[in-house]
Amino acid sequence: MFMTTTAPSLISVYAGWDSHQLALVRAINGLSPEHFAWRPAPHLRSVAELICHLATARLYWFYPMGAPGAAALARQVAPWAGEKFNAEDPAELNRWIDALSELEGVLIENPTALRSMLETSWQMIETTLTTWTVADLTQTYRRVRWGDGKVYVISRQWTVYRILSHDLHHGGELALLLGLQGIDNPDFGERGGHLTELPLADPE
Repeated sequence: MFMTTTAPSLISVYAGWDSHQLALVRAINGLSPEHFAWRPAPHLRSVAELICHLATARLYWFYPMGAPGAAALARQVAPWAGEKFNAEDPAELNRWIDALSELEGVLIENPTALRSMLETSWQMIETTLTTWTVADLTQTYRRVRWGDGKVYVISRQWTVYRILSHDLHHGGELALLLGLQGIDNPDFGERGGHLTELPLADPE
């Protein structure tokens, strides 16, 4: 008798990322326009700019990678966005960057839209994690790099980890910006945005 196994989806590998997303959402719920506009120094991002950067970076990387659900979200930003993105074409990449820059200008001035983008960009990630398996991470795609014009071969693994680490990095930055404003944020305190509860051990 042959046994068949089903490859686990990435949601099991990246378990806990969803709890960090929850911590981000809780952190900005209830913030005033003044809280969103606050920045620690003129050359640093405001709270709104930081959240905007975090959310749009998810889409910036996932759409050219062809991640599940990314094209539908991209069309909300740029109606011309298709199911396929020619990531080797510098002109198309620049067009995509311009569309995201225009979106950022709107989001930074609209806390409601900003919260929505944080949540919808997460739904795109969650769709990807529940659709792809570990084996899918080894697949690669070609993409021109903004700035130097060179075409690179990028793995899905590299891209997914880039966005995971990006979320964590800027989540810590958000905690600092809120703390400097005197805003209590227990989710990013001892728990560091990792809200997944540990299972209790059975009595020995």
